[in-house]
Amino acid sequence: MAPPIHQSPSLVMASFTFLALLNACFCSNTKHPKLSTSTSNWLPAGATWYGSANGAGSDGGACGYGGTLEKPPFSSMVSAGGPSLFKSGKGCGACYQVKCTENAACSGDPVTVVITDECPGGPCLEKSAHFDMSGTAFGAMASSGRADELRNAGVMTVQYARVQCSYPGFDLAFRVDAGSNPYYFAVVIEYEEGDGDLAAVELMQASSSADSSPWLSMQQSWGAVWKLNSARQLQAPFSIRLTTLLSNRTIVADDVIPSTWLPGETYRSTTH
Repeated sequence: MAPPIHQSPSLVMASFTFLALLNACFCSNTKHPKLSTSTSNWLPAGATWYGSANGAGSDGGACGYGGTLEKPPFSSMVSAGGPSLFKSGKGCGACYQVKCTENAACSGDPVTVVITDECPGGPCLEKSAHFDMSGTAFGAMASSGRADELRNAGVMTVQYARVQCSYPGFDLAFRVDAGSNPYYFAVVIEYEEGDGDLAAVELMQASSSADSSPWLSMQQSWGAVWKLNSARQLQAPFSIRLTTLLSNRTIVADDVIPSTWLPGETYRSTTH
């Protein structure tokens, strides 16, 4: 699916990576919510698949993750979400377990997918929740050797549960928008450990450390792309603060963007 129209044309051509695990400073006492996948917590949803049978659904999609979907840790185990899952882009990065039982080819075992795209119409509006999964993820719900049979089933009813995101071996990182400059800074936020989705993103400049309110709110541009426009030249190094959508947990990566930052480059988080 093509990303929606947005304010910065350069964002269409650039991928930005913002990898988050535990190599960041957790600056609140809010703990991860206890997300269970016990039988009593499974909810019904619709499910379809798109793209190639063994692919990642799209080349990036409405969350702006670019060409990372087929690579670890996503490894094509991704899904577009209907409105209640995509949440106008705020649901990007959230993780779910999905399982099917109604078809003879279903294994009944859950698979974990990440919301990386939007499913805006058609069957995605027919149920309260809908997963338009990659061909790889949809086939993974099948018993051994029956993935193609399951993919031929059409629209199915599945069960799903929200779960914590886990990306072992991947540190918090930022890939800066190719169109960023001293007055405009943008990143895509990706692989946030735990909740996965984000309610707010803020930036702190080096020159703001002594201010009473040093954190500048970034705007959600589209999908998982967050941006900051400034009338004054932004002074790096930058720290980034995330607030998660599900549990209101805050995470700070101090001075993650160095004073020598360049558009299109990726910077990993500092730890302390």
